[in-house]
Amino acid sequence: MKAVVFDLDGTLVDSLPDIAAAANHVLVARGLEPLDLARVGPMVGDGIKVLLTRAMDARGTVAAPADLEKAMNFYLLHATDQTLPYPGMIAALGALREAGYKLGVCTNKHEDAARLILRATGMEQFFAVVTGGDSTAWRKPDPRHLAATLDALGSRDAVMIGDHENDMAAARGIPIPGIFAAWGYGKATGTVTAHAAADLPALIASL
Repeated sequence: MKAVVFDLDGTLVDSLPDIAAAANHVLVARGLEPLDLARVGPMVGDGIKVLLTRAMDARGTVAAPADLEKAMNFYLLHATDQTLPYPGMIAALGALREAGYKLGVCTNKHEDAARLILRATGMEQFFAVVTGGDSTAWRKPDPRHLAATLDALGSRDAVMIGDHENDMAAARGIPIPGIFAAWGYGKATGTVTAHAAADLPALIASL
């Protein structure tokens, strides 16, 4: 059975408003101007520590260890305030499950936050494996992060779906096909591009 592995932020869910709120919570606490969504979007994809580093750099300063703890604590309390699945995503996951695919998540977000979001959005039921940025010693684009997800799913006959070059690079490193989710926050080139969640079952079947 083929496995299908999804990135989370910008792929399964539009989580940018809640991610930006966590970063801005820290910026404001430091007396700095908050960033708008357009500025935060390109910063997403490498985990909250890198995001906060980029946000602080955008305001001409450096993140302190206490800032990371503050951002993470705030985010865990508000991770599902505005985060929603992309249109058609739950139906696409249902179709893939019915077709017999093994589904997993490989994200650079901390696993507890990822599971919180999947549970709140009704998507946790679809995924046999959730690998977070703190679940292994590696993070995407390191293919070993994705490999750990595939090994847990029990299949290297797989496809990776994501909105970021990290996702596509991890897929190439296995190697497996990558489907670029054009609705997300990043810029990348995959084997195939999906323009809507509804496209995914047919695209995956064609690979």
